[in-house]
Amino acid sequence: MLTRHIDPADKPPGSAKYYTDVNACATEAREAAGDRAVMVHGASAAQALLVAGQLDELELHVVPVVMGGGRRLFAPTGHDHVELELVRRLEGRDATHLRYRVVHRDGEQP
Repeated sequence: MLTRHIDPADKPPGSAKYYTDVNACATEAREAAGDRAVMVHGASAAQALLVAGQLDELELHVVPVVMGGGRRLFAPTGHDHVELELVRRLEGRDATHLRYRVVHRDGEQP
């Protein structure tokens, strides 16, 4: 689990581990997954992975309800811009599902 701070009193559930280093977290998750995909939930984790160049796809589920709160996914990071290429768009009854490929500068995936 990617986190900003590890409280020594907290024990991760099951076989989970806590990480504050985004690159180490991504590397170990990929190794543990083998040929399977690694899924990440949460705007903060997605932002950290985007900035670190560790995210290869981004899937958004857009529901047309304004909640008035929450963390901004596309908040300024102070880093270079990130280019996204639309891979899939599915229109659901109550949501639109968008999948983007993250276009890395060197053309390589992480």
